Amino acid sequence: MQPLHTCRLTLRAFSAQDGAALLDYLHQPTASCFFSLAVADLDAAANEARKRAEGESYRAVCLRETGALIGDLFAEAEGDTFSIGWHLNPRYAGQGYAFEAAAALVRELFEQRQARRLYAYVEDTNLASQRLCEKLGMRREGVFMEYVTFSNDEHGQPIYENTQQYALLRHEWLAQQR
Repeated sequence: MQPLHTCRLTLRAFSAQDGAALLDYLHQPTASCFFSLAVADLDAAANEARKRAEGESYRAVCLRETGALIGDLFAEAEGDTFSIGWHLNPRYAGQGYAFEAAAALVRELFEQRQARRLYAYVEDTNLASQRLCEKLGMRREGVFMEYVTFSNDEHGQPIYENTQQYALLRHEWLAQQR
């Protein structure tokens, strides 16, 4: 996996040394869809970093100037279709890093990997990711009502969340680039 560079970021493969940075934002994920990825300590975070380093789905999002890991992106292939997503350390929210990183990933998927279609699932409560999908040119295809659960209520009952699906086709992306 070749690194991608933007004005402020480098998107690279994970390395086994990324555990401490992962711990910083995975110890208490803010978006419910990442609750299952929560890590309790540095050993668990180091194991997660090693797992990500072995695969092709994840990219570490790093500040270009310092090399500091501030989040991650994923793209999981299903033929010529990719499920995409992002998770940034909340300390770096509101600075445009998520858009900058995701736009670079989208470009790579359409230009280098010949993607035909990209899609992303976003929970109703994750307004920032909904806005990001729209800024990337994705359109909302539908809502899955009470689609998934990431946590339980105080009685141990699952809390089901509505999930929106956003998508972008290659020809739509190409038209936006003109």
